Amino acid sequence: MKCPFCGHQQDKVVDSREAKLGDTIRRRRECAKCERRFTTYERIDEIPYMIIKKDGSREKFDRQKVLAGVLKACEKRPVPMSKMQQIVDETEAFVAESPDRERPSAEIGALIMGHLKGLDKVAYVRFASVYLDFKDIREFMDELKDLLKAKGK
Repeated sequence: MKCPFCGHQQDKVVDSREAKLGDTIRRRRECAKCERRFTTYERIDEIPYMIIKKDGSREKFDRQKVLAGVLKACEKRPVPMSKMQQIVDETEAFVAESPDRERPSAEIGALIMGHLKGLDKVAYVRFASVYLDFKDIREFMDELKDLLKAKGK
C-alpha cells in the first residue's frame, strides 16, 4: 500500500475491523517512513453469475427471484419450506459450478421443474405453466397428459 502523504511503499496495519455494512474491511495503517496514519477499505471483488435468457440477453443470477418462483408454485401446497430452500440452494450451486459463470435459463428451469415434479405435481404444473410459456390450452393439456402417463407407470 502506498502512503497517500509521502508515497512510501511500506506501512503497518494498526487496527482492522469490519465496516458498518459488513461487506468491507476497514484498516488503519501507519506509514513506516512519515509515521502518519491513513485508512483503507477492502472488499471482495466478485464477478456475478449470469443467466442467459431465452432472447439471448444476460441477467445477473438472483437467488431471491428463484425463491419467489418456487414459493409461488408451492403456494397453499403441502411442501415444506426446507424442501423449497433445498431447491433454491441446489439451483444456486448448479449456476456456481459453471466454468463460464453463466447458464442458460432453460437449464435452470428444467432443474427446478425436475425437483418440483418429484415433490408435488400441482406445484410442478404451476411452475411449468409459467416457465414453459404455453401458447394455448392444447400445449398445457399435452403436458398434463404426459404427467398423468408418468404417474401411471
